[in-house]
Amino acid sequence: MISLRGINRSFGDHQVLHDVSFDVVPGRMTGFVGANGSGKTTTMRIVLGVLAPHSGTVEVDGEPITGGYRSRIGYMPEERGLYPKMSVIDQLVYLGELHGLTAADARRRGTDLLERLGLAERAGDHVEALSLGNQQRAQIAAALVHDPVALILDEPFSGLDPMAVETTLGVLRDVADAGAPVLFSSHQLDVVERLCDDLVIIADGRVRASGGREEIRARHSSPEWTLVTAGDTGWVRGVPGVDVIEFDGGHVRFAASSPELADRVLREAVERGSVISFGPYHRPLTEIFAEVVR
Repeated sequence: MISLRGINRSFGDHQVLHDVSFDVVPGRMTGFVGANGSGKTTTMRIVLGVLAPHSGTVEVDGEPITGGYRSRIGYMPEERGLYPKMSVIDQLVYLGELHGLTAADARRRGTDLLERLGLAERAGDHVEALSLGNQQRAQIAAALVHDPVALILDEPFSGLDPMAVETTLGVLRDVADAGAPVLFSSHQLDVVERLCDDLVIIADGRVRASGGREEIRARHSSPEWTLVTAGDTGWVRGVPGVDVIEFDGGHVRFAASSPELADRVLREAVERGSVISFGPYHRPLTEIFAEVVR
């Protein structure tokens, strides 16, 4: 487990990180979200040793992180950093050799990654000849070619079309399932919501929320339900103890003080006609994010 404890960092007189603390747990995907300038990239660079904290520690399984561990982390920066005039597969072989793989092992692993990422047919092309989305996939392969002990990815889904996003999600999930801690940042909150097991929300250099995805969702949600019927649901407004939040014909979202009161609404809906769906309302990450960074 990678743990950050009380990380502070300034650039000149401007403090950009304030007591940043959170864990990246093995076998789990941790989504790191925040607006531009919130401190995500600075935090990642401190974990990697590119920057040093002015105070605080980075630990692995309770011990200070070592240079040896850092050298085995797979990192993908937001800015593309591959050699533009080198072929994709030669790039992966070169990077694999830098991490101690033999050329044969690096080529075998690189070829497999390109196949899984849908880029096998472009293996011999120069990086500069690829579209931005394909360059992004090549960059992800570069972060994975040495079979890293942990992954840190800065905006890995930027520039990817929906199909490429799904392919990449599968590859990253396999890495986490094999036991590696995975930390990734993204502005695509819908992707974060689908992929992450844990979530860290940062704003103005301060962690505003962290923990399991469902734990955070429960912490920032009140008991709400949605009901969809074949008829009009305006009558829900008249149920004592129920607060209608959103209403549109046959669809209503409402808050109720207890599950029993929500069941009462459901029973009345059944008596009135056809119920299409009924269940608890789960707040999307976009709502929670806007609330905690306000």
